Amino acid sequence: MNVCLLNDSFPPVIDGVANAVINYAGVLEGMEGNEVAVGTPGYPDARYDGYPYAVVPYRSYDTTKLISGYRAGDPFEMQAINALKKFRPDIIHSHCPAASTVMARILRKETGAPIVFTYHTKFDVDIAAATESKLLRRESVHALVSNINACDEVWTVSRGAGENLRSLGWEGEFVVMNNGVDFAKGRADDEAVKAATADFDLPAGVPVFLFVGRLMKYKGLPLILDAVKQLSESGTDYRMIFVGSGRDADELKNTVREYGITLYEKTENGITRTEGSLPHGAVIFTGPVYDRNELRAWNTRADLFLFPSTYDTNGIVVREAAACGLASVLIEGSCAAEGITDRRNGYIIEEDPESMFRLLRDVAPDLSEAARVGQNAMDEIYISWEDSVKTAYARYGEILRMKADGELEARRKAVSDVLLDAAAGLIDAFSAAERQRDRLFDSFRENMYGMKENFAEAERRVSMNAENMKSILRRFEDNVREEIVKAWKKQNAIRKTVAGAVKKAASVSAKKTAGAAKTGAGAVAKASVKSAGAVTKAAKKTAGAVTKAAKATGRTAKKVLPGSKKTTGE
Repeated sequence: MNVCLLNDSFPPVIDGVANAVINYAGVLEGMEGNEVAVGTPGYPDARYDGYPYAVVPYRSYDTTKLISGYRAGDPFEMQAINALKKFRPDIIHSHCPAASTVMARILRKETGAPIVFTYHTKFDVDIAAATESKLLRRESVHALVSNINACDEVWTVSRGAGENLRSLGWEGEFVVMNNGVDFAKGRADDEAVKAATADFDLPAGVPVFLFVGRLMKYKGLPLILDAVKQLSESGTDYRMIFVGSGRDADELKNTVREYGITLYEKTENGITRTEGSLPHGAVIFTGPVYDRNELRAWNTRADLFLFPSTYDTNGIVVREAAACGLASVLIEGSCAAEGITDRRNGYIIEEDPESMFRLLRDVAPDLSEAARVGQNAMDEIYISWEDSVKTAYARYGEILRMKADGELEARRKAVSDVLLDAAAGLIDAFSAAERQRDRLFDSFRENMYGMKENFAEAERRVSMNAENMKSILRRFEDNVREEIVKAWKKQNAIRKTVAGAVKKAASVSAKKTAGAAKTGAGAVAKASVKSAGAVTKAAKKTAGAVTKAAKATGRTAKKVLPGSKKTTGE
């Protein structure tokens, strides 16, 4: 099966959805009989040739100031669409409702392959964060929902994600397809943990709380800081670790300083410490960690994973923590809390700092209880990417069967399809241009072979030695001499004829004699001109032949020696 995966983020950008696409591509490519192509907006200086599957980057625009770290792709770039069209996908799987799904719709028109769309994240929250204009927010959401409506099947990473999508105006059915994690089940070894955490102040016996992800306030991070402030004030020692980077990182660090909590920051110059006024507890910002083994080590070292996000639709990081036997603290009713039973395989709290503080205060004295809950999380909620993608692959097959049987719902032609039709027409024209280019190349290649043969012939001709040229010159000289002798013989014969005519005229009367003499003189002049013309014509004829031969030789030499202005043929 040929699977085309499309997403608006991909390395060098790393986020939860990009990680999902990487794992989909890797698992699918590793299954016998499958080929994968990934389409994504290109980033300057990024390399896309080191993957075991095809990656097709397309033109993008710098929107990093609007959406931190992200570029906007141009879904109408014909070269990229044509490359993906040639891939001949059986399934088109879009993981973003923006540029990726627009490109998916164009590809469906070109290939007939059905579109699967996965709703990973609450994009309305990202839109709200990017613009204050209510009109722009509303129209943006409407456009993205219209894109999703045009897909053949919609998957969500949790039931809560599907309900969120419906709250935005989408009315269709959805299939829950859980994401997996690429962590192996089990804790990292002690050496790996020591290597990852050696630079930080982590005393034995002191509880370690962990957050991994983008440092954005809407993920509930202010709630964590408010809770640990109360923990410090209560006299409980702890270490709160934030792994990641994001738009709100500096504001969060300033809040830690304002609260009087000791702050550790990893910078280019090493670890800096800002002493707080509160005697207990510390907050550590490690910066982004991209090495998966290092992240696994941090999850192994921690005692609880704090994830008070009501924004995330699934929370891969919760399952990554579970893979390492680490229990998570989650908000009641959140998507990330689906499948979690309080104090069995995780902890459920209300969405307020006081609830978080009470839980942390109660767990801190006896970390063995948190370890028990973490082990249950490993046994009950962990799912590998291999298992997750194999489930998705089976659904791909069912979708293709429905397509073959005509069971896929026919989509009504939306107004936006007019633009897509135009784009599809441009793609066809682009394809025709490429075919014409290929034909021209083939013709050029054939001409080159012909020119090569001509060069060989030219070399043979130019190699004509001096003796051949001298032979030509001797023939020229002989021809000129022969023509001149013939001309003079003809002129002498004419003169004899004229002389006879003059002699004959002498026997006539003086008047007639005078007239005959005049006529004779004219004949002599005419004969002289004719005779001279014959000589000139003969000379020109012979000279023309030599000139033609010389020019032919010169042209041949120029083909072989294009830098030379003249050639001798020697």
